[in-house]
Amino acid sequence: MDEGQARELLGFLRLDTRPDLKGQATGYILGLTGSVEGRTLLAGRPDFLEALLLLTGDRSLAVVKDSYHSLINLSVAAATHGVLAKELPVLLHRLLDPGYAFADQVCTLLSNLSREEGTCRQVFQAMQEEGLGLGPVVEAFCTDGYNKEAALHYLGPLLSNLTQLPEPREFLLDRSRCVVQRLLPYTQYEASAVRRGGVIGTLRNCCFEHKYHEWLLGAEVDLLPFLLLPLAGPEEFPEAEMERLPMDLQYLPQDKQREKDPDIRKMLLEAVMLLTATKAGRQLVKEKGTYLVVRELHQWETEPDVQAACEKLIQVLIGDEPEPGMENLLEVKIPEDVEERLQHLDREEERQQGQQETQSKGPGAQMGSSGLSS
Repeated sequence: MDEGQARELLGFLRLDTRPDLKGQATGYILGLTGSVEGRTLLAGRPDFLEALLLLTGDRSLAVVKDSYHSLINLSVAAATHGVLAKELPVLLHRLLDPGYAFADQVCTLLSNLSREEGTCRQVFQAMQEEGLGLGPVVEAFCTDGYNKEAALHYLGPLLSNLTQLPEPREFLLDRSRCVVQRLLPYTQYEASAVRRGGVIGTLRNCCFEHKYHEWLLGAEVDLLPFLLLPLAGPEEFPEAEMERLPMDLQYLPQDKQREKDPDIRKMLLEAVMLLTATKAGRQLVKEKGTYLVVRELHQWETEPDVQAACEKLIQVLIGDEPEPGMENLLEVKIPEDVEERLQHLDREEERQQGQQETQSKGPGAQMGSSGLSS
């Protein structure tokens, strides 16, 4: 598409354009965003992005839907975030409007925008400036039927992305608010892997705040069973071992299934691993029989990267305590030469896992982008 054709197409992306022509134009744009070449072309055109944003307020539901889906596809590219972020106040209010029919599309768009830390901070700042904050987002997430027209599953990834920032983590972990406790049941939410994975990513990010570990593992929150139960299978343990497990993990039914999504299983293991960063956290995690669950998971697991996460956690659970002064693993200063060697080992491990995955998938296998819409 040359510049003349682009200008001609742009001329149809207006609110006052005849509805049938406008519908054809937005449908054509949506088709363009389905390819890498088309997304690259449009991502570098702020005028098209602004026109699509304007058309999300069109009278035609078909035009609004196509415009949103085009923006979702384009928002995979960080180059579009600067223009799209200008509309954050409008998008946030639409997201939290219980009667807005396109709240799911807004939610997905905001989830894509908040992946990058810079734009994520803009999203959070816009929430603050609009007087919204995280409270209404959590309320919408935890309220069944909040919006009769939208499932709002992508509020999970949005919360997960926002908790890459320390301020949202502090809000969720505020002991006086009881917010994090409201999220825990969604670790077993069967209706949507998107919502389930989002909340588990949120909990994992919160586990970076080591000063809250004892509280998270204590009776007031009791986080560990919610992380371990999705990883547990129907295995039977000897009585002595069974008694070490939290009550929710004892005598599970024979049809108990583990979390199906390997990425979610890995996030669960990472969350438990973070909880072992402090001496007090390690002690509590070990006392609850975590090793038994992870040991059985490791024997069952077939995904190489999840197996590796199991092995790293097992090493901590059965290994010796760190030397005095190094008990908090999140605060340990690693010498530069050691850090370089560790990074090299990580890259080598990822390379080997990539080779294994390629062999297992066979020729012709392709993976789609989770951020795309059609």
